[in-house]
Amino acid sequence: MAEDAARTDPAVEVKPTVSETAGETKITGETLTAGQTPAVGENGAANPAIGETSVVGEKPPVVDDRPSVLIIGGLGYIGRFLALHIHQNNLASEVRLVDKHLPELAWLAPEFKEACSREKFMQADASREQSLQRIFDRSSGKQWDYVFNCGGETRYSQEDEVYRVRSHALSLAVGKEAAKRGVKVFVEMSTGMLYKPDSVPRKETDKLKPWLKLAKWKLSAEEDLAKIEGLNLMVMRMAHVYGPYTSKFISTALCMARVYQFWGKEMKWLWKGDLRTNTVHVEDIARALWTGAEWYCKAPSPRKPVPIFNLVDQGNTSQGDMAKLMHGVFNIDTGFHGTIISAFARLNLDHVVDDVNDELLDPWADLQTKANISQSTPLSPFMEKELLKDTDLSLDGNKFVKETGFKYNHPKLTQQEIEAVIESYRKMGWWP
Repeated sequence: MAEDAARTDPAVEVKPTVSETAGETKITGETLTAGQTPAVGENGAANPAIGETSVVGEKPPVVDDRPSVLIIGGLGYIGRFLALHIHQNNLASEVRLVDKHLPELAWLAPEFKEACSREKFMQADASREQSLQRIFDRSSGKQWDYVFNCGGETRYSQEDEVYRVRSHALSLAVGKEAAKRGVKVFVEMSTGMLYKPDSVPRKETDKLKPWLKLAKWKLSAEEDLAKIEGLNLMVMRMAHVYGPYTSKFISTALCMARVYQFWGKEMKWLWKGDLRTNTVHVEDIARALWTGAEWYCKAPSPRKPVPIFNLVDQGNTSQGDMAKLMHGVFNIDTGFHGTIISAFARLNLDHVVDDVNDELLDPWADLQTKANISQSTPLSPFMEKELLKDTDLSLDGNKFVKETGFKYNHPKLTQQEIEAVIESYRKMGWWP
């Protein structure tokens, strides 16, 4: 083959190459373009200036065909666990995390040091149009394969304008840019709180009636993203997400239970034990997001209608389950207020929530002081009024499992899972 190339192309010449086989030296024909330095020097040593040798029979260098990944909100709770999953399993050729906050201010645990390193991080506000080119441009000139939108406002009980600017506008800005650049899949995080509440698990096609302002704006973002021409969109609607270092729904219950343990009093819930408060572990969320992106790219895009999936464990978690878990972990009595008190609370929810928060916040501060916790932490027993509603969060997650073959590693919220969350708090010096 080398001689044939030399005969037909005057710019090609054949030079001898030294190779060693079982201790003996052989001369083989090496095909070189005019002006190219041989991969092996005249004394038989490898030429350090050349990255790829062209010894006859050697395979060409392997092309890294792993997807490139852009995570908006990469330092948020879900974003950091997605980055960790990608890092630990070596899934991507390149990862960029974009966030408004700096890593040093994000309460990152030690295991995220490499996954969320400065080299992968870009500080930017993705809701601002002038930031988009810097966020999406790569040094290679290529486009991102997978874009995950884990950003947006996650606090409850905010004004509509906060959700419009920080969630809805963010989703549309990055969605339009992803469509313009031909991103293979754009994965939008959403919530299961946008279905009409019912104790029967809600499927993706069931009636929508958001019962939080956060959920109302998430639904609006879903609908507006679906209208963007050329956007390869997939939507994930999640139950209450928990896991190590969580500072949301379950952490509030844990902090409250710790205060009741300190008091030696019974911890009582409003409403009833069968009120659904479905859950899903953050590690399963991270795995599901990746599984979903891979699944999306296996078929011609864009997939129509837009794929929408519920992500929820198989435990069908309820308030009654939470009460049993708090009893088991903290060794406190737990129960439920009767219908009369619950009916009163429904009519006077603002006052009830204010009274509960006033009652709990000072003892929590005292517990932290006694434990010598002087630093600010993300934990608090502060109860959000919006989350105290008599509304079921009940999701049917079978569609995603059937479509993708996904299996949950944390199928149910258990006492062991709760204890692992508390242990993560202790590791960070957050738990009194």
